[in-house]
Amino acid sequence: MGCVQSVKWICATLCSAALLAACGSGAGDGEPAPAEPPWRRGTLLQSPPTRSASLSATALRQRLNGNSAREQALLLMTGEPVCGVDVHHLQYTTVGGLDEHTTASAALMIPTGSDPHCVGTRALVLYAHGTNPAKRYNLAALTDDNNPAYGESLMLAAFYAAQGYVVVAPNYAGYDSSALGYHPFLLADQQSKDMIDAWSAARTALPVLGGGVTLGAKLFVTGYSQGGYVALATHRAMQQAGILVSASAPMSGPYALAAQTDAPFHGRVQFGSTLFGTLLATSYQKAYGNIYGSPGELFEPAYASSIESLLPGADAATLLSQGSLPEFALFSSTPPSAPPGSALQALLNANTPPHSGNSMDLVYAKGFGTPHLLTNSARLAYLEDALARPDGALAPAGNGLPAAAPQHPLRLAARRNDLRGGWSPTTPVLLCGGEEDPTVSFPVNSRKLGSLWSSLPAGLVTVLDVDANPSGFADPFRAEKLGFAVVKTAVLADARLAGKDPELELARNYHAGLMPFCSSAARTFFDTF
Repeated sequence: MGCVQSVKWICATLCSAALLAACGSGAGDGEPAPAEPPWRRGTLLQSPPTRSASLSATALRQRLNGNSAREQALLLMTGEPVCGVDVHHLQYTTVGGLDEHTTASAALMIPTGSDPHCVGTRALVLYAHGTNPAKRYNLAALTDDNNPAYGESLMLAAFYAAQGYVVVAPNYAGYDSSALGYHPFLLADQQSKDMIDAWSAARTALPVLGGGVTLGAKLFVTGYSQGGYVALATHRAMQQAGILVSASAPMSGPYALAAQTDAPFHGRVQFGSTLFGTLLATSYQKAYGNIYGSPGELFEPAYASSIESLLPGADAATLLSQGSLPEFALFSSTPPSAPPGSALQALLNANTPPHSGNSMDLVYAKGFGTPHLLTNSARLAYLEDALARPDGALAPAGNGLPAAAPQHPLRLAARRNDLRGGWSPTTPVLLCGGEEDPTVSFPVNSRKLGSLWSSLPAGLVTVLDVDANPSGFADPFRAEKLGFAVVKTAVLADARLAGKDPELELARNYHAGLMPFCSSAARTFFDTF
């Protein structure tokens, strides 16, 4: 590693004093070295940043012109590209979950071309991506279809940069070239700082890059799934810091994080829980140090020894093929033993798995089996606290707020990072998702948050279910609702032709299938400002 001025603070952590002297400071023997600049968050580490991709509008159109239903739906929703796109790989300083100094990277997408929408003063979209286990996830790799971020990167380019928006999309600390050895998953403070630091670095980079594009006053924040949570946490942090967010559009995020975390322990195991549960527990263990004394207290022996260094790492397919995580089963299908006749034992017997009579039972049932990820003793200890101190979004006639004083360390950490209560937005928010989402519960998160904010001025908070029928021809999100209905029908038909369970295939594809339609709704929303 070269000891250039912009990365001296990194070298200081890696090199001995003798090696640093060999790097060369420009001072002669016996002369004091120049003072290091103070470390600051959001510092651009490479100026100008490397250009990682450049596509004309025509070339981008060709990439969107795929044969799959998803690619065709994406082109239908994005519209024809107006601008080309230059992508730059930003590297910048930020902090980890312990507020330690580290680095992260991001994609900076800049519209190109002669159309008036592609030059001059442009609005900026700050985007947070969804959960992915692959360490090499890099949204700046727009033309590398082997990169796990390729699909999301293409979607960002098509929806925003090709329509004249500047896009800043962090890869997050712990991913890509980041120096951090873990990912601070759903740590609201750290993830919002990471977003703000990427935004700061991009504002430094853009004038250096030139090209006739400058930033105007309009700043929009959006993201999907984990990124929906991060987007809303960033809106809150920016608002508290006095940074004006023109509008935000968090999509399908676990905003009611304490309730979302409680639900699987009650038996409502969502798809993706083995991945999300691993990331959440190890992230909070790193930040707070008290989630468990040793991994074996929470994780089954087959997984405990390697779990803390597992993520980010390999891609999802590799993790499953190697048996590093169970695909669905979070818990044993044999319920833990609570005192006979107790309310806790009754709850466990009735919810291992639940039999509620609705379509989600198929999803919940997949969350129990062998091999499974979490121990029965861990589930029992968690539920003892959840039953005594229920979350207001899950309890009948609850107040919608997190439990006031949870005692279990994981419940306490989730409450600490829950986005309900204590604040409300002062600029417009669109909460988009789908009612039957089997991965992130729409009723528990988006709908509950909308209800808690229902007393705010009319039009400030909009809750959008793209899995609903259009309200009429004047419905501003009519196209998104009709489009998602078409995709659902196609998934069911394809499953029947392939001899697969149609309802299970729909559940498998539902959460990812929402993304282009919520993204279209977000851009429609932003275009109005």
